[in-house]
Amino acid sequence: MTTLLLPGYRGSGEGHWQRLWLEQEPGARMVVQDDWDRPRLAAWLTRLESAVARAEGPVLVAHSLACMLVAHLALRSVTARRVAGALLVAPADIEARRPGLAELASFAPIPRDRLPFPAIVVASRNDPYMTFERAASLADGWGADLVDLGEAGHINVDSGHGPWPYGHDLARLLRRARPEADRRPWQPPSRSRPAGAASPRLDPPSRIPTPSPFPALP
Repeated sequence: MTTLLLPGYRGSGEGHWQRLWLEQEPGARMVVQDDWDRPRLAAWLTRLESAVARAEGPVLVAHSLACMLVAHLALRSVTARRVAGALLVAPADIEARRPGLAELASFAPIPRDRLPFPAIVVASRNDPYMTFERAASLADGWGADLVDLGEAGHINVDSGHGPWPYGHDLARLLRRARPEADRRPWQPPSRSRPAGAASPRLDPPSRIPTPSPFPALP
């Protein structure tokens, strides 16, 4: 099973947990876009479709803008059927009225259709790019489980996140996912909770450590 790492706007630079996972995890691959600074949905989606088509049962690990890319893949592409699961970390609210978001316009509107694969949304209470309530609403629409990291910023280098081992635990959950008919109800891992009335979708491992507190954004 392949882990496909999907960076967001402007990529994941040195020290970002996605970059560290790429170096540390056997079989992990990063989906590299041609232009990180001027993202265009059509181009990014084509690159992701190609990567998914070549991968064996991929688990998608997306950060920020790339979470919306995954939602568009699920809505628009038959290759979504090959995806084993998706970890959607700190989704960015591209519909918010915020300076500098004009170049992300091609990713709007945000798809809210239920995802055809198991998914976990990881959200922060003080993410400058999406409110926790908004992230919870999206998780509910996508049929994803919601992990509340508390005050963890944008879950990147600026918010104090290095290798982020708790993310590995969540990705491991997705690798253990079973066919829909064979899934049993589960209690989400420590510090997580289901989004609204979303159905539980994954079986938990025997133990998941509680994530360490991270410094909040200044």
